[in-house]
Amino acid sequence: MKKRDRSGIPGLERRRGGGLGLGAIAVAVLALAGCGGGDGGSSTAASANAQQVAAAQSQAASQQQASADSPYTDPIAYSMNAGDSLDPTQVTENAAVMHHDWTSGNKTIHYTTTMGHLTAADPGGNAEATMSYVAYTVPSKDGKPRPVTFFYNGGPGSSSIWLRLGSFAPTRVATPDPLMTNWPNFPLVNNVQSLIDTTDMVFIDPPGTGLSEAIAPNTNQKFWGSDPDVNVMRDFIRRYIAANNRTNSPLYLYGESYGTPRTNMLALALESSGVHLTGIMLQSSILNYFADAVEAVAILSGNTIDMDALKLDTDTLSGYYPGYAAVAAYFNQLSVPAQADPALFAFQSELFTATHYNEFQNYAQSWVLSQLGVPTFLGPPVFPTAPTLASWTWASGLSFQALNGYFNVNPFGSELLPGTTIGRYDGRVSLPNSDPRLQADGDPSDILISQPFTTALATQMPTYLGYTAPNATYLPLNGNIINVWNFSHAGQPLPDTIPDLLAAIEINPQLKVLALNGYHDLATPFFNTEKQLARLQTVSGFNPNLQVTFYPGGHMIYLDDNARPKMKSDLRDFYAGQQAPGALGLWMLPPPWSDESPAGTPTLTAQATAK
Repeated sequence: MKKRDRSGIPGLERRRGGGLGLGAIAVAVLALAGCGGGDGGSSTAASANAQQVAAAQSQAASQQQASADSPYTDPIAYSMNAGDSLDPTQVTENAAVMHHDWTSGNKTIHYTTTMGHLTAADPGGNAEATMSYVAYTVPSKDGKPRPVTFFYNGGPGSSSIWLRLGSFAPTRVATPDPLMTNWPNFPLVNNVQSLIDTTDMVFIDPPGTGLSEAIAPNTNQKFWGSDPDVNVMRDFIRRYIAANNRTNSPLYLYGESYGTPRTNMLALALESSGVHLTGIMLQSSILNYFADAVEAVAILSGNTIDMDALKLDTDTLSGYYPGYAAVAAYFNQLSVPAQADPALFAFQSELFTATHYNEFQNYAQSWVLSQLGVPTFLGPPVFPTAPTLASWTWASGLSFQALNGYFNVNPFGSELLPGTTIGRYDGRVSLPNSDPRLQADGDPSDILISQPFTTALATQMPTYLGYTAPNATYLPLNGNIINVWNFSHAGQPLPDTIPDLLAAIEINPQLKVLALNGYHDLATPFFNTEKQLARLQTVSGFNPNLQVTFYPGGHMIYLDDNARPKMKSDLRDFYAGQQAPGALGLWMLPPPWSDESPAGTPTLTAQATAK
């Protein structure tokens, strides 16, 4: 999630949370072939002799490495404005193609970068959008098609810059997360934890972000909603597979933040259209918006509070608590000696919420509204008394100050450490309230990355990627999108995508699922994810290939130098079909909240039926 303008409710602060037909597309494909727009990746027909294919691919790889790089100057003036679109006569699938080496230890891999556009067209062949992407590919060495993983961020309204420059591409921005040392001068470095030795990677910019624009008669805003977004992302992936002959490649989806409900919906859309996936990765998830009442109220409420958005307020208060407790432990706000194992402390925090759930019900509504800056909107706020908080210190393991900071009339991000603001994306990142940077952005963990990443992008595009767009500006985050986004899905005003995930697995029982979580993420807390995935326990006889993993770090877990190597190791195990050490399976998760719907039923639908 990124920032949302929540000014629709008084007192709320601003927080992150006829087209181109088949004939024209055929012309675009020919243009792609003539301009080097293919990504250099390989796939093989099932009937091909493996040795012959390997030899041919080895020869092709040698020729490719010997060939000159092909930079591209894109003359199109792309626009990210809501009502704008690109004339079909200007649409191309041209791309810049460059060659590089990646090293890790004694290993060197020659890889290709491709940056350009592909045309997403609906199943009827009507062009929808020209979508910018960056692909990292390596020729196969053993005659088997390499996996392809499609990456995207969330928002809604975010390009894929954050995952591409921070996570598993061959180069990354080296941040000192969670510190601010030498900010904003973070260098681009060789990423020894890159997944380029395991999978090809394609980073996608949805319409209205990056350099992706709708094709007339569509407009950008047509795709600014849960369902149309999923459809255009599906159609881009179908186009990429066809344009690069990757039909036989194992296919994966990797979504972060809002990219996780997008992934559940997209997995179902792809499986339903005959594109079968091998696995999906859900990082820093918000799988059911109703289960995060802070987000739900901000989205659904205008000048009055939408009471449906508060139906799961106790689940929300409880779901955020273990992540907050992990942050409090990082700052040594404990009532007992620090727990050496973060997993054990997380378990203690989850147990504390379970045993105090009934008490939390008394404070949940006030707590949710307090996080939004409107604690008195429905009457005087109600919070536990000082003696009650003191009585909780032993069971929770937190200091009185930490508990008082959580159960407070003010947002907990400003109350854990008096005089200090902690990050929403990563609670370990903090700044004194006097820091002038907080005037423009109230989240220290967002400040940590925003300027360094956009600076790195400006440096990398024309040189390393070989792509320039003199008449357009790459847009990392379109703040106009989230304020007009249509979140409705499956007949509800907000997406609850656990039913989508269940349906995708029912179509493809072999689908692997990996959910990755940062202990210190206060935007999409790990306990919320556990509780939502646990709803799959309500399906009789259901035993999906599900793994849930945890790491030190925030929303962008991979920024942490201790987390990233473990993430790389767990992901390699996941691609290999192995269990990651310490990962939880479905039946190891804590049970779902009793007031939430079974996995196959959207939240409000089930509640309405119960009434």
